[in-house]
Amino acid sequence: MAKKTIKKKNGDELMQQALEEEHRIRQAFKDKNWAEIKSSDSWVIFKVMSEFVEGFEKMAKIGPCVTIFGSARVKSTNPYYKIAEDIAERLVQQGYGVITGGGPGIMEAGNKGAKKAGGKSVGLNIYLPHEQKGNIYIDPDKLITFDYFFVRKVIFVKYSQGFIVMPGGFGTLDELSEALTLIQTKKIGRFPIVMVGKKFWAGIIEWFKKVLIAEKMIHEEDLDLFNLVDTPEEAVAVIDEFYGKYLLSPNF
Repeated sequence: MAKKTIKKKNGDELMQQALEEEHRIRQAFKDKNWAEIKSSDSWVIFKVMSEFVEGFEKMAKIGPCVTIFGSARVKSTNPYYKIAEDIAERLVQQGYGVITGGGPGIMEAGNKGAKKAGGKSVGLNIYLPHEQKGNIYIDPDKLITFDYFFVRKVIFVKYSQGFIVMPGGFGTLDELSEALTLIQTKKIGRFPIVMVGKKFWAGIIEWFKKVLIAEKMIHEEDLDLFNLVDTPEEAVAVIDEFYGKYLLSPNF
């Protein structure tokens, strides 16, 4: 009886999600008059501005930080969780603060390691229908929750001195691609991007070589835009060696 109830509940939830998705699609194609368009867009502009203002004000005096990206779905028993926690702890010991996406999984591990080492633990959270909520290891005065991914991305890039990219899904790939593109196109200064987990990333790097380079979609030297490592020691060493030559400051 209990199994039937659970099955029915899951079925009802899937039906509700499908109806909501259909409603969003229909709304996107619905004709709107000029007053509706103007009113809606104006409020969006003010909301976007308010998110930028809050982000800039809270992050302006944050000091040198490194962002750790990775999956929200990784459990605390996963080896990648411990690696991310260890990296964060070592970064703090080297004088960096740690920024994450503020959620569970790898993000939680990053904030946990920073908190454990007594460093700055920043969370740039985002409202999502599932998965995401602020973790308990973020400094209360350094938690910002966004509605818009693009605003959040600007804050990540502006206040990060480097990216540690742990294993993750579409969101992590999006953040990795964003950082690589901005550096490749010289829209921001070059800062270290460290991909952790040689086995995990082997497939996509092979695709970079055999497809993107072979088809002349990227240059072979573009592979130098990132470093590939396996251990916390190696990851932190890349960041530290890079900035050993420079003064730490926001990217733009």
